[in-house]
Amino acid sequence: MKIFVVGATGRVGQKLIAFLEKQGHIVYAGARSSEKITETENIKPVFFDLHTEPEEMAAKFADAEAVYFVAGSRGKDLLQSDLYGAVKVMQAAESKGIKRYIHLSSAYALEPEQWQREGMASLMDYTIAKFFSDRWLIDNTALDYTILQPGALKETPGSSLIEISETTSGAIPIEDVAVLLGEMLERPATYQKVIKVQAGETPISEALDQL
Repeated sequence: MKIFVVGATGRVGQKLIAFLEKQGHIVYAGARSSEKITETENIKPVFFDLHTEPEEMAAKFADAEAVYFVAGSRGKDLLQSDLYGAVKVMQAAESKGIKRYIHLSSAYALEPEQWQREGMASLMDYTIAKFFSDRWLIDNTALDYTILQPGALKETPGSSLIEISETTSGAIPIEDVAVLLGEMLERPATYQKVIKVQAGETPISEALDQL
């Protein structure tokens, strides 16, 4: 499959494009710092700016059949990148007729009643940005979306063991988030779903089989 990844130079994005390449996909690796991406037979770096208009974004998608949004400004550009940038990517995907859309969100982004949990105060503005981008995806598009809501992203080796929960997001290695994102690509059971995940004891493919 031909896939466009928005945020390909980020912590998750780098591992995601490597996983997708290993799976034999053609990856258009979109990033503002696209010069940092090594071009290979299956990875094609593409300059991509979340401040541009949906029409320009759509042109960058070329012949992609699916889009991942894994970009994040690390708190520096929440409204224009994490929120409105995400919305414009959704609009661009729809304008190109792309249906499959996988969106990396954050823990409890759609549950304001959970935002007083320990450790979430420092992430409040980011979580609010994700709340509105997630809601736009659900309420205002006809995309075959999956929203993934992991807890804290850990820079520890992945185990490929996770827990998908209806109620709880928790800490999880970045590598496992990337593999999970890649594995859900062609699984219709993940369409129109918000998936909460944390490190656990179930192999990733098995956890997805249980959805």
